Amino acid sequence: MKVGILGSGIVAQTLAGGFLKNGHDVMVGTNNSSKLKEFQDKNPKSKIGTFAEAAAFGNTIVVALKGTAAEEIIKSVAKDLDGKTVIDTTNPIENTPPVNGVIQYFTKMNESLMERLQKIAPQANFVKCFNSVGSTFMVNPQFPGGKPTMFICGNSDAARKEVVGILDVFGWETYDLGKAEAAGSIESLCILWCIPGMIAGDWTHAFKMLK
Repeated sequence: MKVGILGSGIVAQTLAGGFLKNGHDVMVGTNNSSKLKEFQDKNPKSKIGTFAEAAAFGNTIVVALKGTAAEEIIKSVAKDLDGKTVIDTTNPIENTPPVNGVIQYFTKMNESLMERLQKIAPQANFVKCFNSVGSTFMVNPQFPGGKPTMFICGNSDAARKEVVGILDVFGWETYDLGKAEAAGSIESLCILWCIPGMIAGDWTHAFKMLK
């Protein structure tokens, strides 16, 4: 695949590294290429470009942006996302301190950031994924209890199927929650995931669906 990564933080770099390790062609889009110098030194096959260049380059796109910046950036590249699978890792985290370990969101109870992004780029095939675990565990996570569960949703059946295939290669089991209306519930998992870290410094966990 040709994968365009929108973002240059640790999540973007981790997922870009995972795709590169599995033989895919990757361009990381950023507005500050100096942040990626060490990453590119370690991953010489990677390409670095602007957000627009990465969006045009990829036939699969990963949105790994700060939640407060995501809508503006997606608006600027929306035409280049038409028809593509867009893996949305974002969370709508407000720029305010946590309250007793609970991070604050800028979205309302019955909406999600992914649904907002889908409205901005209606011809793109957004799939919520990778938002409810730390970057350390995004690629080939190892836990004593076996493979953790990644919860996904999105309106395109074909796009969700593509993401399931990526998650299989990245060492996850997938629980598909269907259409985009499930995104708010998946995004709220980040709040739950962060609480042990915020109150006890424990960031070494993931979710598992048991049946």
